[in-house]
Amino acid sequence: MYENIKFEVNEGIGTVTINRPKAMNALNMDVLTELYDVFTKIESDDEVKAVILTGEGKAFVAGADIAQMHKLNPIGGRQMMMLGHKVMNLIENIEKPVIAAVNGFALGGGCELAMACDIRIASEKAKFGQPEVGLGIIPGFGGTQRLARLVGKGMAKYLIMTAEMIGADEAYRIGLCEKVAAPEELLSVAEKVARTIASKAPIAIATAKTAINNGFDMDMKSASKFEIETFTAAFSSEDKTEGMGAFLEKRAPEFKNR
Repeated sequence: MYENIKFEVNEGIGTVTINRPKAMNALNMDVLTELYDVFTKIESDDEVKAVILTGEGKAFVAGADIAQMHKLNPIGGRQMMMLGHKVMNLIENIEKPVIAAVNGFALGGGCELAMACDIRIASEKAKFGQPEVGLGIIPGFGGTQRLARLVGKGMAKYLIMTAEMIGADEAYRIGLCEKVAAPEELLSVAEKVARTIASKAPIAIATAKTAINNGFDMDMKSASKFEIETFTAAFSSEDKTEGMGAFLEKRAPEFKNR
């Protein structure tokens, strides 16, 4: 179905694998278009409860496809960046949790793709970086904005302005990833996290993601009001009745919307 990605679903966990290993999984227009298509379908697929995003071979995504970008004029470059933002925003705002299993190089657009996910789990061999200034450009898939929100403005400026590449342990230290795993255990760790999340109330997971994403840039008063409204929406669900009932009855919940 897809030429540049693989997609499979196993017991409610969807796995999207970017599959251009000879090009280090570089993001070109075709890959971005396929990513947008698959995540649009995932959004409406009730079978999928959580998603793992990873790369085939030695790289998660080694960056945008420079060979393609080099040929673009400013209008073409803008169109590519707009498509990239469309993909990243979809992944960030899809109601289902998306876990990046960063198996290797996550540079440029690859780092930006990982940052659009909800949770990042990195192999001990993973490398992160935003090398764009060495090419005469800046991050264009949301990197100047998401990186600052994840690691702070000063560290984001340092990483972007120096184009320094960092390893998994440093990425964990500064908050660019949430877990580090041995390379051979990366996908099993990501799957364990995905299954843990998928076992919870799906409406609550979706609502929590919405509350965090939308409230993050609000002032505290507005964010608190937004949390109350999203809490009320979750409190009105059948999942709330089942979850609390199961707790009181000392049994495992059976969420109908799972």
